[in-house]
Amino acid sequence: MSDLKRLFSQLLIAVLLFPAAPPVRASAYDARPKLVILLVIDQFRGDYLDRYRAGFKGRGFRLFLDHGAYFEDCYYDYANTKTAPGHATLGTGSYSDGHGISSNEWWDLDRNKQRPVSSVEDSRYKLVGLPQSSNAEAGASPINLRASTVGDSLRLATQGKSKVFGISLKDRAAILPAGYSANAAYWIDPTSGYFITSSFYAPSLPSWVTDFNTGGRIEEAKKEANPPTDGAFYETVGPTPAANAYELDFARALIHNENLGRHAVTDMLTLSLSANDLLGHRSGPDSADEQEMVNTLDQQLDGFFTWLDKNIPGGLANVWIAFSADHGIAPIPAEAEGLGIPAATIDVQKLLANLNDTMNAKFSPGEKVEYLLTQQELPYLSLNRPSFEVAGINEQEAEQAIQQAVPAAVAALAPAEGETLPPPPLISSPVIVPPTSAKPGRRPTRTSRRAASKQTSVGTTEQPAVAPPPPVRMVPPPIVVHTYTRQQLAAGELPPSEWGKLLAHSYSPNGGWYVMVIPAAYQMQVLKRGTTHFSPWSYDRHVPLGFFGAPFTPGIYHGRVEPVDLAATLASLLGVNQPSASIGTVLNQAIHTLAPPPTPRAAGHARSSPADTSQAPANEVIPYYPKEQTPQ
Repeated sequence: MSDLKRLFSQLLIAVLLFPAAPPVRASAYDARPKLVILLVIDQFRGDYLDRYRAGFKGRGFRLFLDHGAYFEDCYYDYANTKTAPGHATLGTGSYSDGHGISSNEWWDLDRNKQRPVSSVEDSRYKLVGLPQSSNAEAGASPINLRASTVGDSLRLATQGKSKVFGISLKDRAAILPAGYSANAAYWIDPTSGYFITSSFYAPSLPSWVTDFNTGGRIEEAKKEANPPTDGAFYETVGPTPAANAYELDFARALIHNENLGRHAVTDMLTLSLSANDLLGHRSGPDSADEQEMVNTLDQQLDGFFTWLDKNIPGGLANVWIAFSADHGIAPIPAEAEGLGIPAATIDVQKLLANLNDTMNAKFSPGEKVEYLLTQQELPYLSLNRPSFEVAGINEQEAEQAIQQAVPAAVAALAPAEGETLPPPPLISSPVIVPPTSAKPGRRPTRTSRRAASKQTSVGTTEQPAVAPPPPVRMVPPPIVVHTYTRQQLAAGELPPSEWGKLLAHSYSPNGGWYVMVIPAAYQMQVLKRGTTHFSPWSYDRHVPLGFFGAPFTPGIYHGRVEPVDLAATLASLLGVNQPSASIGTVLNQAIHTLAPPPTPRAAGHARSSPADTSQAPANEVIPYYPKEQTPQ
């Protein structure tokens, strides 16, 4: 008996002296989660989810709003809000001064003297998978990316065992967030719609990609889009919901054929949906077309997430999804003007002509030298370096000369004195139907509504109220509020303020000699139609930021955060190094202690209703989110 007491005492001492084993936590090294998806919706402004929330059903955007961690106040902290830098920022957790991508394209006279070069253009490689009819030449790679991505960190940490892929309609949006070490990035040939890649990744397409391209899905997408005219896939199908469905189907094919989520380590997919950007430039953020696009995408994402739940071992419980956008968007200038906002347009070609005239008068009187390069987009004005050098002008003198000339050149674009805006259409006041004109809960009939418009409560006839004529307003002049030379940005000669930090984050040596020009808010260059994005103003910098997955505490979070926080947070939770230039903050407020991971189940296994767990198999993982009820 004494031996038993002695043994018990020893066991008790051991329990007291040695703490319990730490709880199991997720990490990429043991495939917890099985799959991480970085979902980017191109040109998806941060206010859209609140604005259109009433129309959301199922587990599309509500996966983040109701069952994930969603941050309302996410703003880019730089001034060059375009597609390429936005995607690079989300992947690297850094801004242009860290990753080097300042725009979608820029002038590099050492590489091409006839046109700007793309942010991912690389003539050392060729495009792979093009149809024979294509005449595309330049290849692509992450050549200009000066920082690693979270996908690169994952590949390095697992010695290449993790698979990482990028998908988009656009080459830059497929390549930049995935990074250098990705197994592949896929984007479409604009004319045919074929998914292609670069020899940087592989000498030929996998057979499953070829099968997808030739299997009839392209023709289905064309029928779904039903464009008014026939043309290139990117132009006709691209701006429609059919393009998102096409991309999501390719993502399903990639996940299935590359066995993502079925390895001993975590896999990653960066998925950038481009259709919203193509439509938004045409129709603007306030159009009925935009609302329809968002609501349709909500349903498409619901179907994609449901597919993941059935095809990834362990279902959505073993998937993390981070969601954001590469930039926001400005309202269409004419629509903003109609509300009295001083929105204006800047004719860049006339601006360039004015500046060239000023430079010729100063440096080469009587001549017509082109001191600025053609094909320019704000916020940058690229200088024709050889022209200045012939005149004996160095970079500092050249950039300062353009900078000093910009205010007068813009002022010369002002509308004629007294020019007024066209009046907006008159809008009649809405008819208010008396409560007695229809039974409770029933929509009034056409007859009752007509009667209500004529009959008042005392039986007299009254015409519908008509709004008074709108005020006559002058056409707003274009205004430039700031200009900065490349040398000023490079030297950090900027205000010691939040504005100065925003500009510092925008610097890149790419683009040669240039001057950064910042018009007033709601002002942009003249477009054939629609609107654009490029500025430091909040409507271009505001994007959504959401996370879904086991480590995230569901809720709506307020307070300023940045897109760079996405990569930092994912890297921390995966247990890998943050990307090389990462400056983001780990969003601890949305992270809770992880429970032991669920037991994986076989792919494609039929799921019981979450409300009926009594019949679930012992190894079945029941989603911790409730089944979404479809609004009636």
